Amino acid sequence: MTSVLVKDVSLNFGTVEVLKKMNLEVQQGEFIVLLGPSGCGKSTLLNCIAGLLDVSAGQIFINGKNVTWEEPKDRGIGMVFQSYALYPQMTVEGNLSFGLKNARLPRDEIAKRIARAAEILQIQPLLQRKPAALSGGQRQRVAIGRALVRDVDVFLFDEPLSNLDAKLRAELRVEIKRLHNQLANTMIYVTHDQIEAMTLADRIAVMRGGVIQQFASPKEIYNRPVNLFVAGFIGSPGMNFLDGEIADGSFATDGVRIPLSRYETAAPPASGTKVTFGIRPEHVALNSGADWPFSARVKVDVVEPMGSDSLVWTKLGRHNLAVRVPTERMPSTGDMVEIGFDPMRASLFDAAEGLRL
Repeated sequence: MTSVLVKDVSLNFGTVEVLKKMNLEVQQGEFIVLLGPSGCGKSTLLNCIAGLLDVSAGQIFINGKNVTWEEPKDRGIGMVFQSYALYPQMTVEGNLSFGLKNARLPRDEIAKRIARAAEILQIQPLLQRKPAALSGGQRQRVAIGRALVRDVDVFLFDEPLSNLDAKLRAELRVEIKRLHNQLANTMIYVTHDQIEAMTLADRIAVMRGGVIQQFASPKEIYNRPVNLFVAGFIGSPGMNFLDGEIADGSFATDGVRIPLSRYETAAPPASGTKVTFGIRPEHVALNSGADWPFSARVKVDVVEPMGSDSLVWTKLGRHNLAVRVPTERMPSTGDMVEIGFDPMRASLFDAAEGLRL
């Protein structure tokens, strides 16, 4: 069952087209992440779904109801903002109950909802404190609780963790995932952090310039990006890119030939086609001794220890190539090493359009 449907939605600010005929279908109970760089339109799309911005064209449906011109309070959504937006003069309990009192809910129903939200978010000991006496993580839990007490089917999150430090972000990321598993409500979450997107989402909508570039599972987006932008945006460290051309069923660049017989493509590109070859650092092996379809002897330029693993930089032809290796197998700068990989794990893109081949 479709929970949220965005149909041909466009939004213009004067002559600037921010969203361009946007289409998005979210199923009941899905956790969807809108991911992209600043200015791509992800928060704008979320605000359109919430009713905080009026669309220029198109329609928005929530649980089968056309809410394109409905007020935010009538859309059946709960929203968590980047800023906590808590009332400083009220206690946590007062912040949680404020909207419910305005909706004239019975006192016992308000108490029941607050108790349930406080239990789920583990903020029972904080109910009589004011926001100034809370940590950043506790304030964000209260902000989530304020949406939770509304007892709605769709929750919208606008970069809720961006104001927190790395440790708190990781902790609350787990809490939000646990919350979704427990409630099974539809959640749409905006972030520019790909780690948040990959760990939280059932499906990710990668956005750029007001257009969804790819809408798929994290696994599909990571392993089969549809274009160069998605391939470069997803992954830390990023995908290695090598520019070259097709030559007799191989990728050729700077005297290096990588066989493409194991690469899956609907229609093999013709010889002479200019392409970009992409391979992720973790898909390149170092001194493994295995019989790889492609291998080469290279010199280590730079080594970056990263804790549990290390990033080894070398060159393949004129192109920089990063290899991710376990720290215990880390080579030294200047070493000659053997790298190898299976082109089946690679991505091949048309150089002109940047689309996956």
